[in-house]
Amino acid sequence: MQDATPSADTPYADLTPDRVLDAVESLGWHVDGRLLALNSYENRVYQVGIEDDAPLIAKFYRPRRWSDAAILEEHAFTLELAEHEIPAVPPSEIGGATLHRFGHHRFSLTPRRGGHAPELDDPSVLTRLGRLLGRMHAVGATKQFAHRPALDIVSFGEEPSAYLLESGWIPPELEPTYRGVVEHALIEVRACFERAGDVRRLRLHGDCHRGNILWTDAGAHFVDLDDARTAPAAQDLWMLLAGERHEMALQLGKVLEGYEDFYDFDRRELHLIEALRTLRQIHYAGWLARRWQDPAFPAAFPWFDSPRFWQDHVLALREQIAAMQEGPLAIP
Repeated sequence: MQDATPSADTPYADLTPDRVLDAVESLGWHVDGRLLALNSYENRVYQVGIEDDAPLIAKFYRPRRWSDAAILEEHAFTLELAEHEIPAVPPSEIGGATLHRFGHHRFSLTPRRGGHAPELDDPSVLTRLGRLLGRMHAVGATKQFAHRPALDIVSFGEEPSAYLLESGWIPPELEPTYRGVVEHALIEVRACFERAGDVRRLRLHGDCHRGNILWTDAGAHFVDLDDARTAPAAQDLWMLLAGERHEMALQLGKVLEGYEDFYDFDRRELHLIEALRTLRQIHYAGWLARRWQDPAFPAAFPWFDSPRFWQDHVLALREQIAAMQEGPLAIP
């Protein structure tokens, strides 16, 4: 019997533990029955035990999100980074392919790489991460993506905010306030991009938060390039920063100490840091709303479907408006 295609709302309804193990065995591995679901929501990711060998990481891609060409372009980029000895974890090539099918599911296998989140309050860690990102961006700048999207104001700001308003996610009593605040925020985002000017866009990680960086005694390695896209270099840098403005300025200074050993940072991109943070906040709310029918999302984010979240979201956008109006960080 042919597998039925899952619905867009419940794309993983039939991805049972047995099916995950069967998918891995279909590529010639002998599983030992151990299966651990890892922290992933957009896709489904599992650590799979292998007989007489190290475990593998099996990643099942969300249907309809990326084309095969876009996934393979991510794989090629990660392999290119690994070839340049940049510590990213590429998918394993099995039978001449990195993307595989089992029924209607697409998946890849990668070696397991351990580690913990980096200590971002350590200046030396920031500088070491800066060196790695500088090397990554130097490679990313040599070519362009053909099938993966660019980070822009439309897809990360205008479209998700319009969806939230049109789909009724905003509580009625907050809708006028949200509409006004998000419109103001996007005006400030556009102004930041105008002040930055025509900065270079390049292939990069795209989602370089501390959860996607694993630290070991040997240093860091990057995981989960699922959001790799074309964007300004600042997109991979600002997520390493936290705290008050003077603290973030010091942190970014340490990052750039290492980064500029391998790739020049255009100081005009300082105008983009708070604009990119604002776009992420808007996009994140829209992403949760679009995925809410996936049962994993209400279970993992129960606070999202509450008036309190939207009150806090409006407040966060107001804070971002003030941050963007204040101007760029002053790097020491």
